[in-house]
Order: sequence, then C-alpha cells, then structure tokens
Amino acid sequence: MAGGLLAGAVGTVCLDAVHYLKYRRAGGTDTPLAWEFAPVESWEEAPDPGQVAKRVIEGFTQRRLPDSSAWLSSTVAHWAYGSVAGAGYGIVAGSLPRASPVCGVPFGAAVFAGGYVALPIAGLYKPIWQYDAKTVAWDFGAHVAYGTGTAIAFWLLGKLGMRATRRP
Repeated sequence: MAGGLLAGAVGTVCLDAVHYLKYRRAGGTDTPLAWEFAPVESWEEAPDPGQVAKRVIEGFTQRRLPDSSAWLSSTVAHWAYGSVAGAGYGIVAGSLPRASPVCGVPFGAAVFAGGYVALPIAGLYKPIWQYDAKTVAWDFGAHVAYGTGTAIAFWLLGKLGMRATRRP
C-alpha cells in the first residue's frame, strides 16, 4: 500500500504539471511552487478538493470551518486524494502477476470519469456535456498523466523491491 501511496503522489505531480502548463500557456507567470501552493483566502476561492473536504469535515464535526482553513484543507485534500487513489491502484496492480505501466492510462481515465460523475452530483461541476471540448480534453490529459505517472512510479518501486502487496 505504501508503494501505491507514494506512486499516487508522483502521479499528482504529473497531473499538476499538465495544469501548470495550461496556466502558463494562458499567460500565468508564477513559478511552479508558487502556483501549486498559491494562497486560498476564502472558501469561495477554494478548489474542488477543498470544497469536498469542507463538506466532509463540516458534516462530520457539525461545525463551520473558517476561511483561514481553506488553503490547508484544499492543499491536503488535493494531495491526499491523489495519494489514496494511488494506493487503490497499488492494491489492484500489486495483485497482478506483473504490474505494467500501460495500466496507468485506463486508471487515469477512470479517475477522470469518476470526477465527472461524482462532482456534478455534489454540485461542484456541471455535467460533462456542458463543458467545451478543449476544457474536457485538457482535464482528460491531466488525468491520463496522473494515471501514467502513478503506474510508472509504482512499476519502478516494484523494480526496487517496494511492492504494494508481498507474495510468499
């Protein structure tokens, strides 16, 4: 499982690299780290992972989160989601006789599809058909980069002896 968590973090870097490229192509000038860890001043500005975390935490604790927690919650949720999804990948791929990096493409596509099913239900996304093709293509590409990065990292970790599951 540790290999999958680590691989998912690597995949998250890959996803963010695609989103950063899009940001730079649109004229953004922040460095990668400044962009990745940009301040989030309020919940209205929080990205989708933060919005989901806010709903879960507030629902569980029955307390409103202050705007001052938007940045930390959003950042932790983004990286946790990528890592936990990678752990899931690690469990499945680690149970195969040979984990192939090629499995990352369908994995990334599945994560992409899951987001476009769950997030419209949560009211955070519109249905996929209401987005223009360019937006969907960039997001799909970012998620395929995530899946591929996760799969390659998991495969490399397996080559180094760090498996998600150990076989006798």
